[in-house]
Amino acid sequence: MRCNLFERTELLLGEVAMRRLQKTNVIVFGVGGVGGWCVESLARSGVEHMTLVDFDCVAASNINRQLVATTKTVGQPKVEVLKQRLLEINPNIQVDAVQQFYSEETAAEFLLDNYDYVIDAIDSLKDKALLILRASESRATLFSSMGAALKTDLSRISVSEFWKVNGCPLAAALRRRFKKNGTFPKRKFKCVFSNEVQKNQGVCSSGDKANGTLVHATAVFGFMLASLVVQDVIANVEQ
Repeated sequence: MRCNLFERTELLLGEVAMRRLQKTNVIVFGVGGVGGWCVESLARSGVEHMTLVDFDCVAASNINRQLVATTKTVGQPKVEVLKQRLLEINPNIQVDAVQQFYSEETAAEFLLDNYDYVIDAIDSLKDKALLILRASESRATLFSSMGAALKTDLSRISVSEFWKVNGCPLAAALRRRFKKNGTFPKRKFKCVFSNEVQKNQGVCSSGDKANGTLVHATAVFGFMLASLVVQDVIANVEQ
């Protein structure tokens, strides 16, 4: 089964890297617009140990950009929908679906030292900052997504070390928060970001202060996060 599933991946990366990917343990916080596509890519790249963390259920407003969202999955927990999809992709995968917020109240429940990689795809500024601080203290390698909304030009999506990210309002807000509180990440970490800043051209019918998004932008953010994991695994094998 495994040989047939990942033959093309192993052809490119080699047997040692393939086996390392299968043993890699990743926890993903937020499996919506960015995180869902990241998880999909990791599963299709051969990663067989994943924990998915997200409290939300699928909403109709998610359908334009989120992997888990269809008219049939509206109302279902995102982590459960995604878990079933991953098992259909690879029956050997071990998926822990955690329908939970990551916050000051729940952070202690997540033992980040147990993972090789932490993927941050959280929207909430406060909770995102907390995860970055905790993950940077752990043994895991952290990769973080900055804001993927209000983007239309995919050529401007890039990767940089957090303190070198430019033109991203979310990264700027995080840096201000760290400086104001006097607490800083213990280690450097890479982020996926874009310096493009568009404006909403319409009004949200629900009255929420939401920003417009496109699926090809959120998907590329997610795929680039997955790529960072795969590249890091390969680099460790080569070393």
